[in-house]
Amino acid sequence: MLAQVPNLLTLLRIAACPVLVLLLRDHGYALALLVFLAAGITDGLDGYIAKRYDCVSGLGAILDPIADKLLIASAYIMLAALENIPFWLLIVVMFRDLVIVAGYLVLVALGDEVPMQPTYLSKINTFVQISLVIAVLLGQADFLHIPFVVQALVFGVLVTTVSSGCQYVWAWGIKRDDSEEGEG
Repeated sequence: MLAQVPNLLTLLRIAACPVLVLLLRDHGYALALLVFLAAGITDGLDGYIAKRYDCVSGLGAILDPIADKLLIASAYIMLAALENIPFWLLIVVMFRDLVIVAGYLVLVALGDEVPMQPTYLSKINTFVQISLVIAVLLGQADFLHIPFVVQALVFGVLVTTVSSGCQYVWAWGIKRDDSEEGEG
């Protein structure tokens, strides 16, 4: 039974996405913040349980990053639609993810083995993206107005998103092509 707990927590995180969207649509920022934070806690908890009790599964390895992307995408789409974050930032974040997924699929289709380990820069990017959502929700819920921090986080998301996207393109594409030419 314990072996299924991480996957159940991940599925709860996926189920939280439409709830988050509906809450944001209705300007329920305080509840949206709670849902977003609870989803974040389940993310940490499912990883801890899976590693601590050695119940990492293939399904969990696939579902966990999907759940993370769905949650971030849901938040960014709604916050951009509500004009709480710049629309262009949504485009940058989504385009990076599309490039990474498309690049992965192309490489797999070509028979290449692609490491699915996130880079350190990608982890920083995720942290900054999540921090921006939390900062915006705190302000919109009238808990804490920190416009300078929000603006700094918008810039941070832009820089880390572009940088980590370029890092993946470099590692999976350009660097790989250079190393293959050297082998021939």
